[in-house]
Amino acid sequence: MYLPATVSALVTLHRSGELGPPPLPAHAVTPGLREWYAEGDDEELEYVAFTRAAQAALRLLRADAAAPRRRVVVSADVPSGQIERADAELGSSVVRISTAVPLAAVAAIHVDSPGAEGDVAAAAEVIEEAVAGDPDAQFTVDGAEDNELEWYDVSELGQLAESS
Repeated sequence: MYLPATVSALVTLHRSGELGPPPLPAHAVTPGLREWYAEGDDEELEYVAFTRAAQAALRLLRADAAAPRRRVVVSADVPSGQIERADAELGSSVVRISTAVPLAAVAAIHVDSPGAEGDVAAAAEVIEEAVAGDPDAQFTVDGAEDNELEWYDVSELGQLAESS
């Protein structure tokens, strides 16, 4: 599972030991995504789900003006019984996790570098317009997506939380 988040959510994860409250939106390789991108192998499908989670993080940033302007994606191993498909539309990767996600389930944390903050801030401001089809807004979002999220081990959560 790929959970969109913010640096503020990482601070909460570090303090409380879990992401929540449920239900939590996430992205995964769903049957609908697999059918839509039939020629994609597992690695490509995982990348699509991950990228969509990073886009969803932009929406979280738009809603939280106080959060540092860095996209966050938390990769977690969640039991299938706690996952509900949220959208049956062909190509959708959206799922909901019905419980809080404990720190022990987190496999990795992905965060924009501080140097991406300008691009991410601009993209967060126009993400809804981009989704609605505005080509100028999409260009701005694409600029943020040119920044690769950095990979962090779960053991580095404390450092990430303290640097916010």
